[in-house]
Amino acid sequence: MAAKILIVDDEQDILTLLEYNLEKAGFQVVSAEDGPEAIELAKRGKPDLIILDIMLPSMEGTEVCKILKRESATSSIPVIMLTAKGEEVDRIVGLELGADDYITKPFSPREFILRVRAVLKRGQREERAKTISAGPVHIDTERNTITVNKKTLDLTATEFKLLTELASASGRVLSRDNLLDRVWGRDCYVTDRTVDTHIRRLREKLGKAASYIETVRGFGYRFSEDE
Repeated sequence: MAAKILIVDDEQDILTLLEYNLEKAGFQVVSAEDGPEAIELAKRGKPDLIILDIMLPSMEGTEVCKILKRESATSSIPVIMLTAKGEEVDRIVGLELGADDYITKPFSPREFILRVRAVLKRGQREERAKTISAGPVHIDTERNTITVNKKTLDLTATEFKLLTELASASGRVLSRDNLLDRVWGRDCYVTDRTVDTHIRRLREKLGKAASYIETVRGFGYRFSEDE
């Protein structure tokens, strides 16, 4: 069955362009022109992916993304942010809110479809593993919850993805580049320092379990089942 994609953009020419290229690539497409409509369609229709423009009337795309990632019914739906704005701060805000990728207008239709397929593929890989247990950490990817010794952690969407990737590869070292690709996406403009900052915050929230995230100097990080 073809993946269903929700496009959210108030520019009719962009909607038409995206609909044409996605349908040509074999996807089902639904569309919305503002935030409230998008949230309603996402809750009711459960799309496999959301293409979300940042500049929307009445409610910015970043706010829509925040609401979608907060609601249990829509939190696991991957989101690609779409905008004409190219400043780094906009990319970082979108990614911090849990967006899976970030595409700046103008873009080539071929690159756009490749990015869509890449995000869907990552989502399918994550869907296969509903629960992950490593050491004292238990991750429920269906409910988007992480517990340590039965205590639920309050993590951002990005922290959740980062810890999930580390725990999924338990015992294997993941380079910073690898983590950037898995968590933020290959084409996102973030640096190695971003990974280090998020690891530091994760360790703070893990408390006594922080030692399970090991630093492999000069390479990256590893989640060890042995404290």
